[in-house]
Amino acid sequence: MNSTQFATPDLCDAHEERIAGGQLRVLPPGWLAFGRRARFHGSAVTLKLFEDNSLLAEMVKTPGAGKVLVVDAGGSTRCAVLGGNLAAAAARNQWQGVIVFGAVRDADELDACDLGVRARALNPRRSIKRGEGQRDLAIEILGVPVRPGEWVYADRDGILVSAQPLLP
Repeated sequence: MNSTQFATPDLCDAHEERIAGGQLRVLPPGWLAFGRRARFHGSAVTLKLFEDNSLLAEMVKTPGAGKVLVVDAGGSTRCAVLGGNLAAAAARNQWQGVIVFGAVRDADELDACDLGVRARALNPRRSIKRGEGQRDLAIEILGVPVRPGEWVYADRDGILVSAQPLLP
């Protein structure tokens, strides 16, 4: 399986023993998809924040080197923590994707970016900026643990988190 042509159902089928053992986890469904990358994968960089996108804004301006930002925004949908400007910065800096357990905005701008974006909701309201947040720690999204350096695979069928790389 070519790394640009993977499908999450095929990865699940090929690694059922890892699912049973907890080394491969599936995020619960219900994610909205944005960006020009319908499928993306990479090593996870984790952020934990709540209604403050200061740390996320810093991170997307750093070299992504093919990684995926996984953002635990507490599931808040009261404001967006990622919008078109930050997504464009992430794409310029070679992040593969951004997964937000929370809300995003600027759907049309997100769709124009060479980036994969997954989020739980849209909200036109921007976040606050207090400089709060943490990075590179184990987070939990809808009961699924995600640790820094684990592998994330996303396509239209879903999002997988793996302790080990699943593709050559």
